[in-house]
Amino acid sequence: MDTLISIKPLLAVLISLLVIPLIAYSRSPNVREGWTFLAAIVKFALVASMLPAVLSGMEISCSLVEVLPGLSIAFRVDAFGMLFALVASFLWIITSVYSIGYMRGLDEHAQTRYFCFFAVSLSAAVGVAFSANLLTMYLFYEMLSLATYPLVTHHQDQEARTSGRKYLLYTVGASIGLVLPAMLMTYHLTGSLDFSPQGILAGTASRGTVALLLFMFVFGFAKAAIMPFHSWLPAAMVAPTPVSALLHAVAVVKVGVFSIVRVITAIFGTDLLQTFDLSTPLLLVASTTILVGSFIALSQDNLKRMLAFSTIAQLSYIVLGAALLSPKGVTGGMVHIAMHAFGKITLFFCAGAIFVATGKKNISEMTGIGRRMPVTMTAFFIGALSIIGMPPCGGFLSKWYLVLGALEADKIAILVVLLFSSLLNAGYFMPVVYRAFFCPPEEALFEARVQEAPLCCVVPLVVTAVISIMLLFYPQPFMNLAAMAAAKYTGF
Repeated sequence: MDTLISIKPLLAVLISLLVIPLIAYSRSPNVREGWTFLAAIVKFALVASMLPAVLSGMEISCSLVEVLPGLSIAFRVDAFGMLFALVASFLWIITSVYSIGYMRGLDEHAQTRYFCFFAVSLSAAVGVAFSANLLTMYLFYEMLSLATYPLVTHHQDQEARTSGRKYLLYTVGASIGLVLPAMLMTYHLTGSLDFSPQGILAGTASRGTVALLLFMFVFGFAKAAIMPFHSWLPAAMVAPTPVSALLHAVAVVKVGVFSIVRVITAIFGTDLLQTFDLSTPLLLVASTTILVGSFIALSQDNLKRMLAFSTIAQLSYIVLGAALLSPKGVTGGMVHIAMHAFGKITLFFCAGAIFVATGKKNISEMTGIGRRMPVTMTAFFIGALSIIGMPPCGGFLSKWYLVLGALEADKIAILVVLLFSSLLNAGYFMPVVYRAFFCPPEEALFEARVQEAPLCCVVPLVVTAVISIMLLFYPQPFMNLAAMAAAKYTGF
């Protein structure tokens, strides 16, 4: 595969860091948010400018410094990294618009700090996407943990501080306690941490050692919220809704599953995992998380907590796709990163808009809300369809490929998990829609007059809902990038 040397990956990572002093010292909110938009648009433009080269089969490389022999801080843009970076950089623009409506609508404090750490988080997310090796990815992974802590604890009350401590304990504690030693063991065994299409561990260790390393990485990247390393995610819902959207759709949890899929495909390699038959225990862990997360979501009344447990389940679809080790399964897992991002961010935008307009957080308090906020709840319905995996939304496409991947790998039990979990998804989303639109008039808790949230809250959720539909009919470039990456790592 041809490699193009360019500084663009470094610039795409740095742009949102360089703008932080300008955001921090802006004299007015309009100027501050103007710098935020400028950085977000430039970041997306830099990422998108590399897309044609990647789609043509090239990889873009930028090496910074060699720390030790075979150990460097370097960037490499391939199809999988490009897929994630496109999603993250584009949704930063949308989330910035939404943040204005939400933060100003509620007159939130410390808005400048909020926008600064949001920018750091996006730099870290793109840094993970474009990492050429495990060391670089680990450094940006930890940077993201520290950058999002002030966002999780934004309200600075006791509940926020308690949730913030849990967030750091799980995400930083697991990465230092599990990923770091696994990374050191891998370097000791191979003399390298570079990502490779065939993996780098083949022929270097016994089955037991490889299995140990695999599960140290899988559970160590706790941002993926695989059970039992999941409870930080519902706790983090104390954060403002734009932060929840960042956590669940754009950066944090996607960095977790991205890192796991990258390690499975480029450190271990699909051939090694098939040889040692390690896909089965990984599939069991992912399937358990999918089903248990979905069952817990069924029992939630707080809307954001319900969405949090939904996210826990949905993330493991991505891990499950990679663990199938089949071309269609890996394709489905990778493209689900994009499909889930647009569907779930729509749902969180809707939850935030409801809170801004009505002050309501619980589903039981939303009876008849579709009559007051028809645009918001229609967008909620579309986002829910995408997460369930139903037409006319893009989530149908990713789940379709996961089903095909299960059949391709001859894993009928996984097919049953996928279909049953989709029914569970419908079980916790459709009652919200029914309560909003189809309750008897005498049970409605809201007057029929339309009173939506501020325009800056409503426009982003409409945009992401429309894109969720468009992705079924026009899934490019995400589908092409996922298929290219899957072919590269599975050999087909």
